Amino acid sequence: MAAIHKPAGIEVSGNKFKTIANALPQNLQPSSLPDATTPQPVHRLDYSTTGIVLVGKTSSSIRALNKMFEDKTIAKTYYAVTIGKMQKNGTITSKIDGKPSQSEYKVIESVSSERFGTLNLVELAPKTGRRHQLRKHMLSLGNPILGDKEYAFEGLILKSKGLYLHAYALEFEHPFTKKVVCITDELPEKFTKIFR
Repeated sequence: MAAIHKPAGIEVSGNKFKTIANALPQNLQPSSLPDATTPQPVHRLDYSTTGIVLVGKTSSSIRALNKMFEDKTIAKTYYAVTIGKMQKNGTITSKIDGKPSQSEYKVIESVSSERFGTLNLVELAPKTGRRHQLRKHMLSLGNPILGDKEYAFEGLILKSKGLYLHAYALEFEHPFTKKVVCITDELPEKFTKIFR
């Protein structure tokens, strides 16, 4: 398996030419195991989200990792910059598309902002994997993610800097060695610039 950094502005997979999935074979060393196959991402990140994507390089690892994501045995940590005053931490359980969903959040740091009032660096842990879950959940609290054009309040949209949502860490038990693996991907510079 491999873990890669996904930049903003590229799809993980799909029918476009420019996707992470299409770029993997030229950029990753193939597995030397007998069931080696074309490397493929085993989960998705939104087009505008940066961070870690796990990739399977063998048929058995793709199956095992897919099952771990389905069974929610992979702990995911995201960081986001949100707009507006927030409680220090909490759990959001509002339904998404009629389905139960859950995210936990913790405010790490807040700074005042002329344009947005308050900006927060928030650690997010999604416990379910609904489409656009974190973006929808933060909006439901009244604290949309900075740079989000879809789930936002009129007049508080930051254009041209992209979405401030980053898939920071994945922690799981390796499906074959059974060792605990924790992979992190440092915060993009645009985050650290706000909280200097």
